[in-house]
Amino acid sequence: MKIAIIGAGAMGSIFGSMLSTVSDVFLITTNKEHVKAINKTGLKIGENDGTFKKYNLFASDDPKDINGEVDLAIIFTKSYHTKDAAISAVPILQHDGLALTLQNGLGNHGVIADILGEKRTVAGVTSHGGILVEPGFVRHAGTGLTHFSSPGADSEKVAKVAEVFNAAGIETSISDNLDTLIWGKLIINVGINALTAILRVQNGILGITPECEKIMGKAVSEAVKVADALGIRLPYTNPFDQVKEVCKKTAENRASMLQDILKGSRTEVGVINRAIVAKGIATGVPTPYNLFLSEIVEALEATTKSRCI
Repeated sequence: MKIAIIGAGAMGSIFGSMLSTVSDVFLITTNKEHVKAINKTGLKIGENDGTFKKYNLFASDDPKDINGEVDLAIIFTKSYHTKDAAISAVPILQHDGLALTLQNGLGNHGVIADILGEKRTVAGVTSHGGILVEPGFVRHAGTGLTHFSSPGADSEKVAKVAEVFNAAGIETSISDNLDTLIWGKLIINVGINALTAILRVQNGILGITPECEKIMGKAVSEAVKVADALGIRLPYTNPFDQVKEVCKKTAENRASMLQDILKGSRTEVGVINRAIVAKGIATGVPTPYNLFLSEIVEALEATTKSRCI
């Protein structure tokens, strides 16, 4: 299978490296230094146990540099770049190829489907985590299951993608309920991302600090009530226990929102905690904790250049 990773930051690099063991993979990222390092010395992926591997992959900041069309485009960009990513996939994706989003937050599937069509769009979630340590070097900071859902796509083609993922060591299954997948991951992100960004701590700290657990539990409870109001069935019976379990399994990981704040970049709070606020307003469910977390993260974004430390 010929695969393009559009948005080859930390997560895209991890998936690209693993998939390259069974497929032809092309990495596309706007990070020119990352591109330069990968093409010069290879992509280095480090594990939490201190081991690492190097992968020789093609990387570019321009999708037009890909030779020929691809069977699969995996979109790993930030949510606010989803439309541009989908547009960039148009000329490189085969007419019957698939685009898979493994991004955070609500709304990405619809944006991609509007451009490529429902039959070519697959949504998924993953529990893997990664940190871009420096150009050409990514730490694989957390592992877990990956799930796809494809209500409008060719089931045989989606099954083939899952088969390739599993062959590459990415444990993957297919679900028939897209909302369950997306909201299951969303609630994990609601509990972890904003709080780590505000406190500047790794995931594991949240699950072992009572003061953090209190806030995390309130934000998760609000999100669950919104999901209930929308009639969405979650993939686990105890959401807060699930969030704490993810904190434990990804203890060494720096959540993507924390990484963004540390880099002075725009975050995805708008499609995570802020999305819960919007859905709460629509359903009449109060969401004060998610509103507060959203506003604090937005204030951090707005004051990046004025930071004292």
